[in-house]
Amino acid sequence: MRKFIVFIGLLVSYTYANAQVVSMTNVEIAALRHNIDTNNSSPSTYKKVFHPFLINAQKALTETPDPIAEIQSQGLLEGNPAKIASTKAVEDAYKIYSLALVYRLYNDKAYLDKATEFLLAWSNTNKATGDPINETKLEDMITGYDLVRDQLSTPNKKTIDNWLESIADAEVNSASAKPGKGTAINNWNSHRIKIITLIAYTLHTREYDGFITPELEKQLAINLNPDGTTHDFVERDAFHYHTYDLEPLLTTCIAIYRATGKDYFNYQTPNGSSIKKCVDFMTPYMLGDKTHGEFVNSTVTFDLQRAKNNEKGYKAGTLFNPESGLYTLSLAAYFNTDYVSVIKKTMAKDPYYFNWQLALNSVKRK
Repeated sequence: MRKFIVFIGLLVSYTYANAQVVSMTNVEIAALRHNIDTNNSSPSTYKKVFHPFLINAQKALTETPDPIAEIQSQGLLEGNPAKIASTKAVEDAYKIYSLALVYRLYNDKAYLDKATEFLLAWSNTNKATGDPINETKLEDMITGYDLVRDQLSTPNKKTIDNWLESIADAEVNSASAKPGKGTAINNWNSHRIKIITLIAYTLHTREYDGFITPELEKQLAINLNPDGTTHDFVERDAFHYHTYDLEPLLTTCIAIYRATGKDYFNYQTPNGSSIKKCVDFMTPYMLGDKTHGEFVNSTVTFDLQRAKNNEKGYKAGTLFNPESGLYTLSLAAYFNTDYVSVIKKTMAKDPYYFNWQLALNSVKRK
């Protein structure tokens, strides 16, 4: 009997390891399609939040990929030509996700063929740099690929796999993560861990098993504070960076939980910090019970440079806009649906408010 139980446990682990934990399983896709097609009893519907993806995918069918050899964004001000070119190029990430999503929901091969064309174009052009802030912009491509990877030919799959593996390898060895660097403990490292985790589970490789858990636990221990602040919130004095730090950690935790059952959302570090505490720290600011002037005491020169460049939201003292925290709370709601009530109260002016992440939460395996 004991051997049988062990066998079942191993079988479950194997099943999770080969399931689509980054995007959605077949069962979850079917549930989502059912909700899109039938759950339309209020202005806040699955169809409504899916519609932008459908429109984007239909438009992408007539477009050509726009890959770029090196994404350049971090450290560059708005208006910089390299940043403008990269921003335009990485619009392909949303197109790939949209194409893959529509294909999986409605099985029209034209969308699969176009998604494959885009993915191959990027695989043959883009080069890994190990810069997590630039390469975090590939997230939708990775998720889109996870949706359709099993549908691709072996040669195409190999080409895309090799490219993504080169991205993950470069992030593992990223100069930004060297001991003593601020980027080894701030939001850069959170994004780095997210990229590697998503690629590992998309490719169903065990190559990064010895990296993901130790690096995540180390990051949680040094980046999160027991009072609910993050290293980035303290350093930048801005919820803009509190959320930018938490979102990749939450995305990572969802993938890990779906793959292994390990709950890093409620996990407490040795000093009593947790992602949950850091999300809860936002709640009174989301509800308007407290306000926060952003970047007033930031110690980072680049924040001042962006303010002088008149970039929206970076002027010191600009009040935190609760709506900019909705995505963070929506990710957290995967683990705890109590955050949905906070989201609803935050969006009291829109009683039917609903978003794509909440739609995904409702169908993804808990």
